Amino acid sequence: MTWWLKMVRCSLRRVIYVVMRVCYRFSVHGQENVPKRGAALVVCNHVSFMDALVLGGGSPRPLRFVMDQPIFESRWLKWWFQLVGAIPIESERHSPGALRRTLDEVSHALREGDVVMVFPEGRITPDGDIHAFRRGLETILARDNVPVIPAGLAGLWGSWTSHYGGKALKKWPSRFRAPVSLHFGPPVLVHEVEDVALRRYLEARVRALKAAGDSEITHR
Repeated sequence: MTWWLKMVRCSLRRVIYVVMRVCYRFSVHGQENVPKRGAALVVCNHVSFMDALVLGGGSPRPLRFVMDQPIFESRWLKWWFQLVGAIPIESERHSPGALRRTLDEVSHALREGDVVMVFPEGRITPDGDIHAFRRGLETILARDNVPVIPAGLAGLWGSWTSHYGGKALKKWPSRFRAPVSLHFGPPVLVHEVEDVALRRYLEARVRALKAAGDSEITHR
């Protein structure tokens, strides 16, 4: 990545953080758990269409998101996704070899020292709960053994960008300046966790971080 693109992405991260503070009563915890340099993989629960912006603004470093190809190809937003370094992923049914291409791009980003962000549930939660993490994390980490930073997001369930009360973005916004909490947990080193339990362990860590956020919001 060129130096100017790094500067642009760092500047965008600061702008996004300010915007999130305007839109929400936004609190971030555990930023020190994101390494100051070098590659890492961030995993978080998926609540709404705003998650990427909230995480991007709350992270102390720019994040490169893995996101659905159809959203990436949005007529109005593709330029933005390209600028922030989003990595598109498409179903193998629609494009044979798509998963390998995505994994290659993720691997390239990690080897460049970037922080890559994935939503292991694979979709926005339909009921506010965290659903089972899907396969894929093991494949990424088998290629590149980097620290995994679990993150828990709380407060966005109930927003018009979530599936609360109906399909996301199909309702009128009913909340403004809602409390939103983001917790980054300590890094998980893959060699310290049994392969068969990795997804379950990371899911449990994300659940605990989300619960901490829920508790914080309740007691504000």
